[in-house]
Amino acid sequence: MSMRRIVVLGGSGFVGRYVVARLVAQGERVVVPTRSRERARHLLLLPTVDVVEANVQDPVTLERLAAGASALVNLVGIINESRRGDFDRVHVELARKAIAACRATGVHRLLHMSALNARPEGPSRYLATKGQAEALVASSDLDWTVFRPSVIFGREDSFLNLFARLQRALPVIALACAGARFQPVWVADVAEAFVRALGPAETSRERFDLCGPKVYSLRELVAYVGDITGENRLIIPLGAGLARLQARLLELLPGRLMTRDNLASMTLDSVCDCANPAALGGPPTPLEAVVPGYLAPGSARSRYSRLRVHSGR
Repeated sequence: MSMRRIVVLGGSGFVGRYVVARLVAQGERVVVPTRSRERARHLLLLPTVDVVEANVQDPVTLERLAAGASALVNLVGIINESRRGDFDRVHVELARKAIAACRATGVHRLLHMSALNARPEGPSRYLATKGQAEALVASSDLDWTVFRPSVIFGREDSFLNLFARLQRALPVIALACAGARFQPVWVADVAEAFVRALGPAETSRERFDLCGPKVYSLRELVAYVGDITGENRLIIPLGAGLARLQARLLELLPGRLMTRDNLASMTLDSVCDCANPAALGGPPTPLEAVVPGYLAPGSARSRYSRLRVHSGR
């Protein structure tokens, strides 16, 4: 059986590295376009991965990459804008260009990463543009599958790791949207769903919500991180007015730990009311089975994080 050629946009990112590794393990040939090969150096040693420097926002380049592929996977997304219009450019316009590239090159299979609560009339620019992109994919004549995960956790995540760093650095945690609810899903389970969807026909032209087995409030998640790391801090929930002020101030700082758009997204609970289908890997992995392995004292990730805190990086 000949190897399929799968193009993965966003393959060097958090979820992408897991999707690419899983595709390689399955014996596929994977093409990962990136703005810089240095940013994707963790993929260079994988035997059937071709990392190429390319601007995927250029339609001609995207068509060249898609030519001869069996499928295109779009994992590209951002949580915050560096400049106004980035959400539209990264979410909506890239989805439009990906669809056009597939049509132009005869690639029928398109897997697309969306988000829970994504809809064109969503309360935040993030959710609205994710929803617009999802609508474009779903209205296309391609053989598409859309995935809508809750917050994704894993060793390289920017969610639980962020709260671990904050609790190591701060005496108290002033927490906006402390009651917001999430159903975190493990990144490896998300990757498994994407890879499995390339096989069964029943995933065609379907949307799948991806969640873990348990719902947590944001406050519960922050407290859990404190318990695991041994850096328990007093958590002070902020009211709506103080939360907006905090977000407005944090928008001005490097790294943008919180924005008003993030705050608007959290007005909707990121939870599912369905189980992961067996065709996509079956029951999801509990958060408690994974997180201690990278946040607990003595874990490699925990030691690395402590070195960064003490070195001021």
